[in-house]
Amino acid sequence: MKPLRVAVAGVGAMGSNHARILHDLDECTLVAVCDAMAPNVERAVARYGVAGYASYRDMLANEPLDALVIAVPTSLHLEVGMAALQRDLHVLIEKPIAGDLEDAKTLAAEAERRGRQLAVGHVERFNPAVRELKARLTKGELGRILQIHARRLGPFPPRIRDVGVVIDLATHDIDVMHHLIGGDVIRLFAETERRINTAHEDMLSAILKFDSGAVGVLDVNWLTPTKVRDLSVLGELGMFHVNYLSQELTFYANSSARPGQDAETVSAVTEGNMVRFQIAHAEPLRVELLSFLGAVASGRPVEVGAVDGIRALRLATQLMESAERGKAIELVTERREVDAYQ
Repeated sequence: MKPLRVAVAGVGAMGSNHARILHDLDECTLVAVCDAMAPNVERAVARYGVAGYASYRDMLANEPLDALVIAVPTSLHLEVGMAALQRDLHVLIEKPIAGDLEDAKTLAAEAERRGRQLAVGHVERFNPAVRELKARLTKGELGRILQIHARRLGPFPPRIRDVGVVIDLATHDIDVMHHLIGGDVIRLFAETERRINTAHEDMLSAILKFDSGAVGVLDVNWLTPTKVRDLSVLGELGMFHVNYLSQELTFYANSSARPGQDAETVSAVTEGNMVRFQIAHAEPLRVELLSFLGAVASGRPVEVGAVDGIRALRLATQLMESAERGKAIELVTERREVDAYQ
């Protein structure tokens, strides 16, 4: 089978990484890039020997493509995504799927109507430590999940101007939480702050209650002068901890509980053994792109699709609503909402 012909729309901070990886993969041929910023295009053309365009419309009109990776600003996701889908291209669109829910549902419906793959770039799903954690949770190694706590902290990124920290960053953790826990969020509460001189919020503290009884805690900001990316999942049998940056997965056992024990009989928590698992490191973005290309080639569903993107965006939007109203929000079942576009 011939390699898929792929282009990248937007080769700034994130898009340049997509281009770098796609250029090196045997599964595809990177044939073109586009960006409104001429230096970004010139840099990619010089490095990879591909065609370069200032306009995505010109690129789509002139290049025979199989798929498009979209890494333009969030406000342009609908416009560029629809243009690609209407040319019957498969699409991987950076998260969030769109700037608002109506745009997201429009993209999802168009992909469904045309039978095209629409993947959403929630790249943390492809972190090897998260994938190992998911496998161990599925086996029941933690027992009943009690709490999941995500910290995504760091300095302000000058590249982000069209959305705040909730849409840009917290959608990562909302998606990972749902992926690991499953079920629906039935209630949420959030506080947001704008502490530096930009148009959007730069700090989020939030709580999500899942229908399983598990509680999700989100701590996200652009105010911390060092980068922190970690996740803790607390259960009856102990706690897993993921360091996204170092791709480490560690387990801290509750020595007062044992696998298979009835939850009603667990009456204490005491410190037990600590185990750090061997993780085969890999660049999550490369794993994500290989998964997308494999889905396009085989016709199997993408790992992170429109329903996932809509769910994450909807919950992020409701967190912002909670912060604005200063009160908790009781939610209808998520599945009814995310499937509404079909």
